[in-house]
Amino acid sequence: MAQPAVRPIARARPAPADEAVSAPAVGATPMMAQYIEIKAANTDCLLFYRMGDFYELFFEDAEIASRALGIVLTKRGKHAGADIPMCGVPIDRADDYLSRLIALGHRVAVCEQTEDPAEAKRRGPKSVVRREVVRLVTPGTITEDRLLEPGRANLLLAIGRRKVSDAAFAYGLAALDISTGRFSLSEVPGAELPGAIARHEPREIVLSEAIHADPALARLWQDVAAPVTPLAQAELEPASAERRIKAQFGVSTLEGFGDFSRAEIAAAGAALLYVERTQIGARPPLNPPFREASGATLSIDAATRANLELTRTLSGERIGSLLDAIDRTVSASGARLLAEHLAGPMMNLRAITRRQEAVAFLAEDHALRRRLRDALGRAPDLARALSRLGLGRGGPRDLAAIRDGLDAAGRIAAEVSGIGTLPEGLARLAGQLSGADAELVATLRAALADDLPLNRRDGNFVRAGYHPEIDEARLLGQDSRKVIAALQARYAEETGCRTLRIKHNNVLGYYIEVPQAVGEACLKGLMRETFVHRQTMVDAMRFTSVELGELETRISGASDRTLALESAVFEDLAARVLAQTATVAQVGEALAGLDVAASHAELAVELSWTRPHVDDGLAFVVEGGRHPVVEAALRRSGEPFIANDCDLSGEGRGRIRLITGPNMGGKSTFLRQNALIAVLAQMGAFVPAARAHLGLVDRLFSRVGAADDLARGQSTFMVEMVETAAILNQASRRSLVILDEIGRGTATFDGLSIAWACLEHLHEVNACRALFATHFHELTALSQRLARLDNATLKVAEHRGEVVFLHEVVPGVAERSYGLQVARLAGLPAGVIARAGAILKGLEKAERDRPGRPRIDDLPLFASLSPPPPPEPPAPPAEDGLGEMLDGLDPDAMTPREALEALYRLKRERAAKA
Repeated sequence: MAQPAVRPIARARPAPADEAVSAPAVGATPMMAQYIEIKAANTDCLLFYRMGDFYELFFEDAEIASRALGIVLTKRGKHAGADIPMCGVPIDRADDYLSRLIALGHRVAVCEQTEDPAEAKRRGPKSVVRREVVRLVTPGTITEDRLLEPGRANLLLAIGRRKVSDAAFAYGLAALDISTGRFSLSEVPGAELPGAIARHEPREIVLSEAIHADPALARLWQDVAAPVTPLAQAELEPASAERRIKAQFGVSTLEGFGDFSRAEIAAAGAALLYVERTQIGARPPLNPPFREASGATLSIDAATRANLELTRTLSGERIGSLLDAIDRTVSASGARLLAEHLAGPMMNLRAITRRQEAVAFLAEDHALRRRLRDALGRAPDLARALSRLGLGRGGPRDLAAIRDGLDAAGRIAAEVSGIGTLPEGLARLAGQLSGADAELVATLRAALADDLPLNRRDGNFVRAGYHPEIDEARLLGQDSRKVIAALQARYAEETGCRTLRIKHNNVLGYYIEVPQAVGEACLKGLMRETFVHRQTMVDAMRFTSVELGELETRISGASDRTLALESAVFEDLAARVLAQTATVAQVGEALAGLDVAASHAELAVELSWTRPHVDDGLAFVVEGGRHPVVEAALRRSGEPFIANDCDLSGEGRGRIRLITGPNMGGKSTFLRQNALIAVLAQMGAFVPAARAHLGLVDRLFSRVGAADDLARGQSTFMVEMVETAAILNQASRRSLVILDEIGRGTATFDGLSIAWACLEHLHEVNACRALFATHFHELTALSQRLARLDNATLKVAEHRGEVVFLHEVVPGVAERSYGLQVARLAGLPAGVIARAGAILKGLEKAERDRPGRPRIDDLPLFASLSPPPPPEPPAPPAEDGLGEMLDGLDPDAMTPREALEALYRLKRERAAKA
């Protein structure tokens, strides 16, 4: 996937209006000089430069934005003798354009006017309105609802590292979502870094220049889908990182948060530095960092996540993934938490049991589950509303979201409080919900109007009766409008013009508009003393009057006063909310947790899923297992899914099931469904099976499907071998491995040899639980030699020359692969099918008639399983006359003449030997 250029982020700073411009701006207009100076401080970003009701872009930024957004490129004046390219976007639609630019990998610096234009005029006729960059918008630091996916976390991932040996590093990861306040730290060895990045699925990655420049990681940064931003090494010193964390949370020591490694502290410091830089000093309300213990989650590498399509399909879509198939959440925060649980299934048996008990309780109580889901569906996204308020970007609707979310929490807490004994997990969530402040809810309900604007600058969001001064200012504004209507009627009577109108725009303010003929009369006689000419149009003239000017001042003052008073009310309400940040965040987490539990319960009841038994053994028994995504697709088309059993249990070591059968018979589906059942079980959900008993899986590996990576110079077979190597080198006895068609990308005997050796290695060295699908039928003979290997096949039936796939897994061995039948179904020409059939018969006959076919035990492929032959005695050394002659020479004791004679003797001896 092509990635945007990686550029170190520049330090944003304000540009005062009247400072001397930089050299490149010499000769430019004052406004353009200001633009050039601000742009010079933000070279890595597109600059949205506020001019009235638009954000304008100039020079190269305008050309880039014009192409990216499909908007018209114009020009404005000249600079250095050339036209200045320009394009712009309206303020009220800026979020739409920002989302498109961010999706394309761009960063945007938002530059706002920071003073009233009237103040600039007082400084002089050529003074420019002061402007400052108020934030940098990057993929990992956005907070606006219109720029975010409601059900997807927007993670910024920072990476630090520490040396653990001369040749190895441990990497610290800080996963930060400023839109919700989530902040987690973890540490992984270097080999697990790609898998850890894939688990977090970040929107943006920040790291030190040293890590980014490490040649060993160059390919990783090319592969990740998120843009990568390097930060200057000098800004990431360990001491400054620790100070930055303490300052963010107002503590003198980090011991209260946990025992963090140097790499984790470095990563956390980098994340906070980047947030500080992009938010121009504003501090989002973050949760204290929590440490994810090493080995706390099921390890799934990046290739396996892609193969199993846990949260995204191979094409990058959510639809068709496991997450899409199991998501029954009714809130955005619940959807995000569900995705987080799916990305990191647990290794803690007690935590798994707590989640299962909550799901089982809600699955049994249909009425309670329905009432909870109704209430949860009406609860807004508390976490993101709280974050926007903390960053100063919130609006009246965010206050309403806090009000409605806390109100829903209170009602849900009251709902469950009347229930007798709750499971431990549900009881903990109910306790968190009970912390909602009813007084804060009442205050917000009394203060906020029913119909709320998006932005507080729009006003009219304070409920009538809440603030007497606002009511008085509004009344004054309403009365003034009545006076304007009366004044218009009087002027119409005085001029005899029924079409006289008093209008308003942002340039002239209030003005009197009359037809051209009446306007000419207003410029003469007594009317000239009343009406002051302002503007002449094609068919109309515009005037003002002393009386209208005084009235405009009153109206403007009343409006400004109302807006100022409402803004003060907003600040007061926001401060009350932020004073309870920890409580509100805790309530939001509880609502999300409850939504996920209810979602699992709804899914279990809807699809007849069962609670798996999970322990710390090596069991793997699935009865009547089904693939959740394939079953959902078949259900939509009215077709049944054929359930299958799987048993990989072993005493001290796992079993391997070798599966043969036809193409399209369902081998890949069977492999994947058992891997997905393991994932679902360890995330605490119920599973699509009649019964399941699983021992904890520490690592899950999947090598299914074929794909090349031509951009990296890797063929399909090379990708297959790289992924297989990772499995054989890392799988343990507690791991679950699914392998499909190993060795099919090369010559027959090469592939057969590789598959054979891989099976032996899995059995003897890894000793893991594994499913191994193949078309190499020769491998089935290994079941006679490998004690923990069983054969299974996919049943088929033939009817009038046609093959019918029954999709049923049974013990045994496939007789053939039915490749010609599948080719016919695929639509290969009849002539090709007929010719292939004839060739196949000839090859099979030649194979049967070949004399002296070796027995399977004689094949060299079994050499590793047979005892090695005794070593042969060493051969006697051959006579070496030249060597003996050389050994008899002492160069240090020879004269030059003797040395020359010796050399001739050696040459004669050499010639005689030849």
